Amino acid sequence: MMHRHLPRLLLLFMILAILLTTSEVSLDDPTEQARRFARPYEFDYFIWTLDAVEQKTGQWRLNTSQRLTEDAQCKAVMRYFDLIRQLERVQTQIEVIFADPEVKDPNTAAAELLSQQDDLEMALKTLAPLTESILQYQVSQVLADYDIAFLSQPIPPVLFHSTPLPKALIVSPRDTIRQEVNISLLSDLSLEEIVDLEDKVAEYMNASVLVVDVGGIGVYPTMVQRTSDLRWTLDTIAHEWTHNYLTLHPLGMNYETTPELRTMNETTASIVGTEVSNAVLARYYPQLSSRSSTGRKSVYFAPVKDTFDFQHEMHLTRVTVDAMLAEGKITEAEQYMEERRIIFVQHGYMIRKLNQAYFAFHGAYADVPEGAAGEDPVGPAVRALRAQSKSLGEFLKRIAMMNSYTQLQNTID
Repeated sequence: MMHRHLPRLLLLFMILAILLTTSEVSLDDPTEQARRFARPYEFDYFIWTLDAVEQKTGQWRLNTSQRLTEDAQCKAVMRYFDLIRQLERVQTQIEVIFADPEVKDPNTAAAELLSQQDDLEMALKTLAPLTESILQYQVSQVLADYDIAFLSQPIPPVLFHSTPLPKALIVSPRDTIRQEVNISLLSDLSLEEIVDLEDKVAEYMNASVLVVDVGGIGVYPTMVQRTSDLRWTLDTIAHEWTHNYLTLHPLGMNYETTPELRTMNETTASIVGTEVSNAVLARYYPQLSSRSSTGRKSVYFAPVKDTFDFQHEMHLTRVTVDAMLAEGKITEAEQYMEERRIIFVQHGYMIRKLNQAYFAFHGAYADVPEGAAGEDPVGPAVRALRAQSKSLGEFLKRIAMMNSYTQLQNTID
């Protein structure tokens, strides 16, 4: 049952979210340099948070999910994700019609499909508040099972809102892989605007720049990208809630202090996301728990079914790039990354740009071996702590109190 003081908690955490968002605005030179070009495209978290909190307050007052049986709740969720799949199919058909040069009047040709699209969007808008409320409740129950709660209520409460997510402008030095800038941008930027912004920032700062898509953002309530994949959605809900939880503890408070602490935060959230989503599926959606995820995170999609091992190949790429940059071979490393990008694309991984900024962003998510983290020892250390912990709850409580990578090393040693 949702906490009876939830409205007060909502107000408290809304203020906290706004303060945290504001605190991210740094006077550090790289960020200010990038903002010379990014400012017109920056995302407004203040307005988004006010709107999201208003919606969450309305959901709490209705308390609809608590009035349904568990079976009815699960059926409502499955209906919602089925509608998303229908919408995706209709949108694909519409795109095909508008891209066909033989179709002289695409609006007329796609009229029926456009009407279906509107109907599906309306149905999803109606069902979304109930679905979000149910998923929040189900994730909360699993967190309580893991003893990550107070009086059966996770702190902060699990609150998320499905929405088009901001993009992120990532900047790394060219001579090393390190995230120096992360600025949230509007979600609807065109590819032309993205490329133009990347080029201007890269030239002005003589840096590696990339605008990336994200799957979730740990403001409060958290942002979660709408997708037809229930497993991925649950994973992201739990992942972003973990960031909210860590923000109330030393590890999260020091997120931006060092690259190692950022990797500890992201890897911890990824581990919690995976375990909690698996547990929610096993408890409430056993018919889906054995299926693999069909959604996509970040920029990877439509892989060709062959023997190409993405994680392993990306790991080799990162290790090689690190070695080349250590030798001062910046131009050679950038040429090598472009050659490798073409190989990834040939195998179905549609990576638009592979550069230092790409690795600076994706390398922090080290919950599985290999991948974009390369030989970075932080991810394996976090995984080692999880292996040494009796439960997910114990692991999260232990690592949340850490404020340095050295502390993590000493603990697992």
